[in-house]
Formats: sequence, C-alpha cells, structure tokens
Amino acid sequence: MNKLLSSIPDSYFKTAMAGEVPSGPLPLINLAVGIPDAETPEPILKRAAEALYQPENQRYGQFRGKQSFKDAIIDFYKHEYDVELDEDNIALLYGTKSALVQFPMMFIEPGEGVYLPNPGYPDYAAGVELAKGVIYDLPLLAENEYLPDYDALDDQEKANARLLYLNYPSNPLGAVADRAFFDRTIAQFKGTGTCVVHDFAYAPFSFDGKHPSILQSEGSLDCAIEIYSLSKGFNMSGFRSGFAVGNKEMIRAINTYQDHTQTGMWGVVQEASIAALQHAEDILPVQKDTFSTRSRLVTGALLDMGIPINPIKGGIFGWIHVPEGFDGETFKAYLLHECSILVTPGIPFGSRGKYYIRISLAVDDAELREVIERFRAIQNLWKNDILH
Repeated sequence: MNKLLSSIPDSYFKTAMAGEVPSGPLPLINLAVGIPDAETPEPILKRAAEALYQPENQRYGQFRGKQSFKDAIIDFYKHEYDVELDEDNIALLYGTKSALVQFPMMFIEPGEGVYLPNPGYPDYAAGVELAKGVIYDLPLLAENEYLPDYDALDDQEKANARLLYLNYPSNPLGAVADRAFFDRTIAQFKGTGTCVVHDFAYAPFSFDGKHPSILQSEGSLDCAIEIYSLSKGFNMSGFRSGFAVGNKEMIRAINTYQDHTQTGMWGVVQEASIAALQHAEDILPVQKDTFSTRSRLVTGALLDMGIPINPIKGGIFGWIHVPEGFDGETFKAYLLHECSILVTPGIPFGSRGKYYIRISLAVDDAELREVIERFRAIQNLWKNDILH
C-alpha cells in the first residue's frame, strides 16, 4: 500500500458492518448502517432470474452498458423529473459510492479544491485526498435549514474550487432542498469552472412531496451531474447498481475512467435495474410511505421526551444531539453498553458532527418501537438540555 492510500483513515462503515458487536444486556438493535430492510421487489427478482439464463449475460458485455438500460434511465428521468437526457448524459455505475469517491481523481488536478458538505457523507473526503486535492468546508447550519450559504464562502477558495458536492435528501441530517435552492446553485457556479456533483441516493425519500432533481434547474447540464442509486429506493443494495446523469464532460470522464478499470456491468444486474425503473411507480411510493411513517413515529416520540432530534424531512436517518457531558463517540459507547443500541457517532460526518449521533430508520417497525422504549428509559439524560 502506498503512502497516500495508507494515510487515509479506514472507512467508518467497514467497522459498522463488521459482524457481531459486543453489547449490553438486551438484544442488539443496529441503527448504524442504512441498509434497506425489505426484500427486493418481485418484478426485479423475476427479471434477474430470467436474465441469468440468457447467454449474452454469461459473457463480457458492452463496456458502457446495454442500450436498453440507458433507454430506461432516459424514460425514468423524463417521467419523474421532466428532464430530457440523451445517451451522452449517462454513465452506468457499479454502485454509486465508487463514483462519488473516484470522481475527483477523474476530474481535478492536484491542489485544486473541492467543497464538501459538513456534516456530510464521510467517504467523499477519501476521493479528494486520493486525487491530491484540497478539501474546502461547506457548512450546513440549522439557521440556513442546512443549505449552504454561498455568499459566505471565501473568495480565494471559490477561485480555486473545481467541484462542489451536495446531498439532498441529506445523509445524515434528514434535510431537503427545494427547486429554488438548486436554481441558486446553478446560477452561482455556471461558468465559473466549479462543477456540481449532487448525490441523489435518497431521492425517493422526501416526505412533503417529490424531491426535485438538480437537473431540473436551467443551465444544470452545463455544470452539474446527479448520482442516482437504486440501492435505497428499490431495496437493491446488494445489486450495486446506479447511474450518473448530467453534464457531458463530467459523464465522459466517468465513462473513460471505467473503460480502463471495468469490463462492463453484469447484464443480469442491468436487466434487474431496467425492471426496477419500469416499475418505479409501484415500488417507490411504498418505500416513501414506509419511511415517512417511521420518521413521524421516531421524531414525534423523541421530541415528546425532550430528546433533540432534527426534523426528518427526507432520507432514512435521524440526527440527534447528545446529552451534556457526552460527545458522539462516548454516547455511542454508552448506548451500546447500557441500551444495546448501535448508532453512528457524528464525528465521521465532519467537525460539526462531534456532539451528535446518527440513527438509521432502516429496521423494522417493531425494532423502532423498541428503540423508542429504550430511549424513554434514559430520557432524563437530556433534562438539563435545550433543543439544538
């Protein structure tokens, strides 16, 4: 392992998914990882099973994927967001995490800056470091509804920035963005040399109406791409399928990189993905309703106890300020030892996460009700706190 790679801290989620975790006196409830808990819908499994026996899917496929998958993406974005795409606006992804981490290596030069949301998904930073780029802080503050204030950014950093990452609905904050915000974003960065990467992993999980795509904003195809995952909305996390759509130069960088590092997505996965997109009208509302109900259940109960959880407007996570006397790491240990609940401390998500924990709603309803009861037993820890 070279010095650059060895200098990057281990991914937190490798540890969180590492199997058995020593816990307290009760059966362990794992709220640390957002893996959807339902089975993959039947139409997707049926298409995958049929595709397994097709000879074309037992050999190397086309490097940049089946035309039928790209056509399904074009139809999906037109139907869902009224966005017109063509083939040059699309790159198929073998799981979206790889593209989010690798994209700075494809696109920036050493020393160029990348704005990363704080709090935000931890593994974005690894890609910037591997690209020998410079991480610029993009503060997400409650007083701004967890949307960045572009006017507050440093002028020198803006001049050197090549990329800006966004993620709405937000992991870990549960915040959402509206069309007006995306319009402002495109107006701010179009023509500046700074391009936008919108991580749209939680697209279906916006609980007050459909979440906008950044590609709906005028001029977005000049400077932005959107990374869409099938893992969460379609219960397909094991399939490792998604796609990037948007600016042709940015898409070309992804496709060129994958030409040299991949030999094409397995045809079975592509066929399963086509089925998912073709049945989106049936599948996505079920997922949205499930997690909307869970978010209301958890936030309502915890706020009634005086436990300061952010309103979950979208996504599948809750963001909780820890009691006085703890930080996220020590409170994670406390919950594991005393309540047999495994959570994620906030510090991997950036400096603004030090005094927070993240909980996942991707467990069944019975377990969530049990989590509420276990929090009820320790609610007095927050008795001297005010809501943050």
